[in-house]
Amino acid sequence: MSTPLIPLLGRGVVAGAAAGLAAGLFSLFAAEPLMDRAIREEEARAAKEHAHEHAAATAQHHEELFSRSTQHFGLVVTAVVAGIALGVFFALAYALIHRRTPLANPWPRALVLAAAAFLAVALLPALRYPANPPGVGDSATVTDRQEMWLGAVAIGVLGLLLAWQVAVKLAERPVPVRHTAVAVTVVAVLAVLFLLPDNPDAVPVEATLLWDFRVLSIGTQALLWAVFGAVFGALGLRAASRPATAAEPRRETATA
Repeated sequence: MSTPLIPLLGRGVVAGAAAGLAAGLFSLFAAEPLMDRAIREEEARAAKEHAHEHAAATAQHHEELFSRSTQHFGLVVTAVVAGIALGVFFALAYALIHRRTPLANPWPRALVLAAAAFLAVALLPALRYPANPPGVGDSATVTDRQEMWLGAVAIGVLGLLLAWQVAVKLAERPVPVRHTAVAVTVVAVLAVLFLLPDNPDAVPVEATLLWDFRVLSIGTQALLWAVFGAVFGALGLRAASRPATAAEPRRETATA
């Protein structure tokens, strides 16, 4: 039994919107206070460094184009849009896997695939390049840092695909052997990640603030993928139950 692509894309959009909304609200209420604090500390540090020669320019530079409330609203909207985009890619990946084993239960499959996506695009890259509060880093190195982070994501995704192929190739082997091989593959991917260049910028932020911000950043991603997997899987279970419920009235009519 195959599932058409359009319903899968619809599930991905709905699950992505729900996950993005949950992650955006969590970030708004949990991480934004830390971001505001980091911004204030960065502004104070910059003002202190340039107090004598750039006092007027600094005052003009820190005038906000948008108010913080508008930025907060934009944060949630951006999270929803990003969640929808992730949902489309997730649905395409799910369709490829579903084609191999179409009779598998959609609930555990969605949860496992969401967990794998979290590992590949969030956790592994974050271990190499942890998130930093806004305002940290030289503007001249933004492009380099973005390229390094995208490289880490690419390695994480390719490593995930490699681990999946290892699991498929060893499907007939005992479970401990298969799981060990997959774990070794993930460790090897992590080792490759640490061959990437170090972050070129110092992080002049209080250690406690930096740690809390990074933990909340990972927590936001974990919540995003957890909600996404749960909603996508629940929608899959609902879709799988429809043919059975739709067939019952036809049986009753035939019997009558």
